Amino acid sequence: MSELQTILSNVVLLFAVIDPIGTVPVFISATRGLSEVDRRRVARRSATVAAGILLFFIVVGEHVLNAMGVPILAFQIAGGIVLFLFALTMIFGESKPEAEADDINRSNDVAIFPLATPSIASPGAMMAVVLLTQNDLHTIDEQIVTAMLMLIVVGITYALMRCASPITRLIGESGANIISRVMGMILASVAATEVLEGIKHYFS
Repeated sequence: MSELQTILSNVVLLFAVIDPIGTVPVFISATRGLSEVDRRRVARRSATVAAGILLFFIVVGEHVLNAMGVPILAFQIAGGIVLFLFALTMIFGESKPEAEADDINRSNDVAIFPLATPSIASPGAMMAVVLLTQNDLHTIDEQIVTAMLMLIVVGITYALMRCASPITRLIGESGANIISRVMGMILASVAATEVLEGIKHYFS
């Protein structure tokens, strides 16, 4: 796989697990009744916290696994299975806006929960960034590129939150649900590839 193909594959995977478009209806519901200034503050804080969480997993996620004695290939297989199950919930279960809207009224700080996590920095996104930055498979430069791609996708999420109202009027919640399910199909394919690659290398 060429470097450009790898970058495009990583962008698609990160876009699927972070799901910027699916975050828009959640943001609308979470910030209903807030002033425009407060909405900007919530968008900025949630994006910043989510980026910090994912950077943490990029930097120390694999080291934590090593300290626990968990082989990275085992994590790749398990992570692929979890990502696949996560994708199935995107395809067949409640859509992201529907599932996370239920958490809004129970949260005192919507910028942290449910926006920063699990809406942006979802469990699937945390696993994905660890898998995409394995020390044995990727150089420091490649890991930096992956971190930058993640920050770009989070930046896109922030921009969409800032433009949430016109986007929702344009595509509606039904449109966001459809896009979320398409992203789920893509994510399921990527997850299956991760499992098959992990099994192949584990038994080779």
